[in-house]
Amino acid sequence: MPTPGYYQLLLRLAADRRIQVGKLGRFDFPAGYYVYTGSARGGLKGRLARHQRRQKRFHWHIDYLLRYAKIVRIRTFPEGKETECKLNARLFRRPGAQCVADGFGSSDCRCRTHLAFFRREDDLSFFAANDSFSPSGQREQRRTVAQSQ
Repeated sequence: MPTPGYYQLLLRLAADRRIQVGKLGRFDFPAGYYVYTGSARGGLKGRLARHQRRQKRFHWHIDYLLRYAKIVRIRTFPEGKETECKLNARLFRRPGAQCVADGFGSSDCRCRTHLAFFRREDDLSFFAANDSFSPSGQREQRRTVAQSQ
């Protein structure tokens, strides 16, 4: 049975790009690092495998960015008290987090965006941690998977 949950993709965009993101619009994406927060109610394994495929029909906003950006790391979170939007909100409290595409990945919620931009790699040290604690003090089980490409 597929395991549902949430995930964050750490992406690197090597050069500035202007990208048409489906019906959402055209956005200027500066070179740097991005963290996309998503959910996989139908199963993490299948969703993450799809994101890593080069040949696919574009369906989600992230598909348009993945045409140009490289997945650097993936973090997964089990379904539970955390929600996609809470994970995303916590991400935007990090130093250096910026919004560059309003509405990106957030068409089904009230969040401004589910894509955080970080200009400097130094601002992403939190992403390398295998485990951490939630604000409530409960231990979160996170898996960090280095992508080899």
